[in-house]
Amino acid sequence: MRPARVGLGELGRRVSAARAATEARGETFYQGASRVHLAAFPPKERWDDWVELSSRAWPRREEHHYMLVPTTCFNCESACGLLAYVDTGTGQVRKFEGNPEHPGSRGRNCAKGPATINQVTDPDRILYPLKRAGARGGGQWERVSWDSVLDTLAARIRTALTQQRQNEIMVHIGRPGEDGFTERVLASWGVDGHNSHTNVCSSGGRTGFQFWMGIDRPSPDHAHAKVIYLISAHLESGHYFNPHAQRITEARANGAKVIVLDTRLSNTATHADYWLSPRPGSEAAINLAVANHLIQTHRYDREFVRQWWNWAEYLQACHPGVAVTFEAFESILAGLYAEFTFEFAASESGIDADVLTEVAGVVAAAGTRFSCHSWRSAAAGNLGGWQVSRTLFLISALLGAVGTEGGTFPNAWNKFVPRPIYVPSHPGVWQDLSWPVEYPLAQNELSFLLPHFLKDGRGRLDTYFIRVYNPVWTNPDGLSWMEVLRDEDLVGCFVALTPTWSESAFFADYVLPMGHGPERHDTHSYEQYDGQWVGFRQPVLRAARERLGTPVTDTRQVNPGEVWEENEFWIELSWRIDPDGSLGIRRYYESPGRPGSKLTVDEYYGWMFSHSVPGLPERAAADGLSPLEWMRRYGAFEISSGQGALHGREVPASELSDVQVSSLGRVYTRAAAEAGPNIVPMGAPGPDSDGRRAVGVLVDGVVRRGFPTPSGRLEFWSSTLAGWGWPEQALPGYIRSHVHPSRLEGDQVVLLSTFRLPTQIHTRSANAKWLDELAHTNPVWIHPSDAARFGVRRTGDLVRVSTDIGYFVAKAWITEGIRPGVVACSHHMGRWRLDGGPRGAGGMMATVGLSRDASEWAMSRLASAGAHESSDPDTQRIWWSDTGVHQNLTFPVHPDPISGMHCWHQAVRVSPASAGDQHGDIVADTGKAREVYREWLALTRPAGSVSPDGTRRPRWLMRPLKPSEAAFVLPPAAQPEAQPEAQPEALPEALPEDGA
Repeated sequence: MRPARVGLGELGRRVSAARAATEARGETFYQGASRVHLAAFPPKERWDDWVELSSRAWPRREEHHYMLVPTTCFNCESACGLLAYVDTGTGQVRKFEGNPEHPGSRGRNCAKGPATINQVTDPDRILYPLKRAGARGGGQWERVSWDSVLDTLAARIRTALTQQRQNEIMVHIGRPGEDGFTERVLASWGVDGHNSHTNVCSSGGRTGFQFWMGIDRPSPDHAHAKVIYLISAHLESGHYFNPHAQRITEARANGAKVIVLDTRLSNTATHADYWLSPRPGSEAAINLAVANHLIQTHRYDREFVRQWWNWAEYLQACHPGVAVTFEAFESILAGLYAEFTFEFAASESGIDADVLTEVAGVVAAAGTRFSCHSWRSAAAGNLGGWQVSRTLFLISALLGAVGTEGGTFPNAWNKFVPRPIYVPSHPGVWQDLSWPVEYPLAQNELSFLLPHFLKDGRGRLDTYFIRVYNPVWTNPDGLSWMEVLRDEDLVGCFVALTPTWSESAFFADYVLPMGHGPERHDTHSYEQYDGQWVGFRQPVLRAARERLGTPVTDTRQVNPGEVWEENEFWIELSWRIDPDGSLGIRRYYESPGRPGSKLTVDEYYGWMFSHSVPGLPERAAADGLSPLEWMRRYGAFEISSGQGALHGREVPASELSDVQVSSLGRVYTRAAAEAGPNIVPMGAPGPDSDGRRAVGVLVDGVVRRGFPTPSGRLEFWSSTLAGWGWPEQALPGYIRSHVHPSRLEGDQVVLLSTFRLPTQIHTRSANAKWLDELAHTNPVWIHPSDAARFGVRRTGDLVRVSTDIGYFVAKAWITEGIRPGVVACSHHMGRWRLDGGPRGAGGMMATVGLSRDASEWAMSRLASAGAHESSDPDTQRIWWSDTGVHQNLTFPVHPDPISGMHCWHQAVRVSPASAGDQHGDIVADTGKAREVYREWLALTRPAGSVSPDGTRRPRWLMRPLKPSEAAFVLPPAAQPEAQPEAQPEALPEALPEDGA
């Protein structure tokens, strides 16, 4: 049954009564920021009734009364704080501005935050559950009830579970927006079905950091740095854009130097003291030249390296005849990187050696105030790109700038994940479609290979969900995705959980309307400075009404149409999958205070905030509120600041009962049988640990926390890489990219396709009209010298860009903002809809025709986006028609054999458009895409050949949803044979072509 809707008029009446009562007490309402002083934000004391004057009514005084309700932005991963301005007269949200109580964003937002109002009021959004009527992709839909959808899906999933077909259930998530809710849902079902977008996003960057510190993300303290070293456009469009950009700007005002490595002239590069535009893939060579300079000039922190690098383990494994002394290691270290001179880096990168020398001197002068970051960009673009972040952190580790003021932290130290009320057991199955045996060291799921694995016959999907994800558009080789999603033998039921139409949703069986950021609940915490905070995204209309005493039991009571939120959807679906509790699922969704009743979101978050967030209950009590009420009112809570270097903290004696110390100083204890949910796991037990859990590392006679690596130290030498078939890559090194000049044919150039625009949101931008007006096309950046060579005469001319499997036609932009020999095209644009289907995003989706000849697909534009009538009068004011081209359709998959990252850069040929070519034309051959898939698959070293212990993957490596210990074991037929002795010292220029 549809929950009853709460009347909107009551909101205004209650606020009016509250205002009258306040005035009766003689208090004066704060009428606006400029009435008292030039404060930038409404003070929280006035959030119940904030008054603003209408600018259009001037000089007549016209007041608008708002209730300000905090939530967080969902338009990138930063989760910046927002205040929703709820009109107390109409009960509608009028705008979104920054929340000054949020410790990460501090009241500031980029363009994407305020544009949330466009998404909420989007005339093209999906408001009711829909079921396809006809063939997949046929564009015919019928409205259905939530009850029928839930019963149908629950029956399918229940049947799959009872028939032991757990691996036929998968939930594919793009931007999670929360800390583990969906993963726990799948665990409660006993399903290893979590899939992500991470291997088309950031796995390359993560891998390099994880092999160093056991944690896969950096957290730079930019605000206090002397030198900020960025690989990519982080200031304006990169990881944690707004919170980082604020702090980088503060550091620059205090004299910090900014060094940017970005082949393209990004907005960040325009603010840099040093902009280096290297050949794509050569960034690691530059990093190693800087590191070599620190080593050869003895400008590294010897004491930090001695205490915190696993140099002793390296010497024992790789130099058994050498005395295990730090002096011996220093001597060997000086020789290891001697070849990485500034001249070598110059020859690889195209950057003048004198410039590199000057940059290295600036870095050396930073000491421990050296902050750095690399995420997508080079790490995501190149074969071996994970060595870019690994060599970058080598510089930090040499300087001792780890966990220092102005240095770089492991992100888990500056992130806080509260424990939920229920934590299901690890599933006892292993999903080979996401974690295939060929990629035992992959940082995340091999999501973009799913169509190929399904075509290989490795399995099928009975029920496949996508959430904040658009695989046909986002992934490379999207037409292979389309082929699979149209095949009901491979994907039995395809469910799109989405507020908006997308290229993928067009092919779904069910399209289920989920709320935008201000229409849903999530908790999250991200690394943005040296501190920890937890944020609360909430349905703002629900919070507004509850603040006035009107209970809301279901977000559908306040959201438009029948739009739901995912948390309530998953709870209800899980409840129906296990109607009598016999599957053991229902117990994870039962109310703690009302046995036999379903858990509510208030109970879920109320328990979490009361039991799992240190300091919050006391802070709330001081304000006369419950922890849940406090978070609903203010939206974010800072748990701590000034974390400092956690690795150096001494382990209390109370945790050191019954200890065992390995020969390398790793400390194990039975007393630490289970790490708490907010304690960083210290790594898997070593071979001499007798099944105990690592609790610290012995440093100069003192047991300290250390790092969550197998050794407990920073791993300069990775025993994991050495032991799992890649000994030649066990040290930070340089792998020549698949687009290295030596691998390009004479007429080929490199296409950079990974760069982001500051005002776009991947696949979700199309339904935000303000952002669309700011940026709506993606021309091909071409250097003037290349334009002359290609025969491209002027900006705006059409060019054909040919890849290994096809081509696309786009407009040229001739600019000196890209180095010669490289072209670039942003990945945000080129949205499309099939003719005859739903309108989608009227301002950004072109209407296309799609034809097929055997394995070759051709897409042509039938109509461009433009002005049209809708419930929003602004859609009649659309002045643009060029919405770019969907270049990703022409890219084959390039999975890095170690990290699993899709290597985005393409070797392409650029030429003037041929006769008959039209802007937006695309041709792609999925048969050729299969050939390229097999070529890259051959580069791998499968677990069945290299696993040192008969498991599928090192247990200590991170994994979003980790199965049980038993599930890690390889089937007997796949157990590896005895391995030859590893020789891990070599630093090859590139992976061998055959992967041997």
